[in-house]
Amino acid sequence: MSDSILRFENISKTFPGVKALNNISFEIRRGDVHVLLGENGAGKSTLIKILTGVYQADEGGAIYLNGKSVYLSDPIHSRKLGIGTVFQENSLIPHLSVAENIFLTREPRNASGLIDWKRMYGECDRWIRELGVNHINPRTQVRRLSVADQQIVEIVKVFSQNPSIVILDEPTSSLSENEIQNLFHIITTLKKKGVTFIYVSHRMEEIKQIGDRATIFRDGSLTGEIDDCKTADMDKVINMIVGRTLDEKFPRRESHIGKVALEVCGIQVPNTIYDISFQVHKGEVLGLSGLVGSGRTSTAKAIVGAIPRTAGDILIDGEPVKIHAPSDAIAHGIGYLPEDRKFEGLLLTKSIKENITLPSLKRKFRKGCILDGRKERATAEEFRKKLRIKTPNITRLSKFLSGGNQQKVVFAKWLCSEASIYIFDEPTRGIDIGAKSEIYQIINDLVAQEAAVIVISSELPEILGICDRILVMRDGRITANIARCDATQEKIMSYSI
Repeated sequence: MSDSILRFENISKTFPGVKALNNISFEIRRGDVHVLLGENGAGKSTLIKILTGVYQADEGGAIYLNGKSVYLSDPIHSRKLGIGTVFQENSLIPHLSVAENIFLTREPRNASGLIDWKRMYGECDRWIRELGVNHINPRTQVRRLSVADQQIVEIVKVFSQNPSIVILDEPTSSLSENEIQNLFHIITTLKKKGVTFIYVSHRMEEIKQIGDRATIFRDGSLTGEIDDCKTADMDKVINMIVGRTLDEKFPRRESHIGKVALEVCGIQVPNTIYDISFQVHKGEVLGLSGLVGSGRTSTAKAIVGAIPRTAGDILIDGEPVKIHAPSDAIAHGIGYLPEDRKFEGLLLTKSIKENITLPSLKRKFRKGCILDGRKERATAEEFRKKLRIKTPNITRLSKFLSGGNQQKVVFAKWLCSEASIYIFDEPTRGIDIGAKSEIYQIINDLVAQEAAVIVISSELPEILGICDRILVMRDGRITANIARCDATQEKIMSYSI
């Protein structure tokens, strides 16, 4: 008797000008954590959207759930069949409580038809305790929770609907190492209850730790399967993912650190960051490390004028500058790639071309009132090729891109601006292994041209691999300034907690 819970047979999906999936066939065993691997645009997200009823597959294929052929007509039907999904982007309503979010549209009612609040909070508390996350209060507003706890609420919400299959799409992209381990504990707990997981990730180190089996996608087709993630040869896995070998995870470069490009003197944001002072030099990559909530992102936003600061000065090339809004930062040659690409980094209803050229329109593409459309198109196309943004054309709306390709568009936008100072907040979040290497090389190229680069990252190997110097933050303050040659994961963590 087969232990298969889910089977795909000859699944294809075609969009205008794009074959997103090409005759995909594989099965998922009951109780496994089955990992989906592949570069952005490889077909993973398309398959998930078919499984969740967002897309319908082309004719000729079939999906079998518990041995029976199923047609997933819409997301509601998918959920009724026991398929739950925790997407990479948060779907919770911030001003509602944890329990209200979990029971949204299916609140328990009493005999009078009113919401039974006591029962709702009681059941929510039971599910939270069952998953071992007792620190979350069902009555707390979601907006008051950390990113990690919000993700746990998403999982509890799915778990409360008694799913047999749970899809986790890049679940650790916003989490610290301790929070990742807490998530893995929850996954293990649910596995013991018979839940099967489909786990999408770009982080190679996670695959061995949490995965059982894996399927590898490239350009809409399957390129390989892994029967035992614990014993997998990661070099071979990477080759199957990208279709080539990566010479080095972090490309080497020689450091030629020049004069101070940016100096931050005593900046403060009430109840957030306190007396932040540091310098970053031309030709230097400065890392900002720390746990989620330590003040790294607030520091970046205060520098570029995205949030108001109550004290402190900013100097560029030794001269004081006034930056009260992001437009001021752009005018002074600072490019800022934000942590939240969808709400802060992109105009989703605008094309790839428009997003890439937006900060540079007046300076590079306008002559008086006339827009040089040919130059704008050529420049956007150049960056599309350079960053390998997977799209039929640069006129495609940004909202239709995968998360990783959206990140590449934001990156291209600031490269196009030809800034002299760059602040990259989680620059490789949601980016596949091959594209990560390309992003690291682009950062190397920038500092070789004497740009100053600040990188904020939750991935310690990334911070150690690309930065010349590392500032560690905790509770809104800088706790350490560590040279690359002296830095270790253990030392950084000791100053973070």
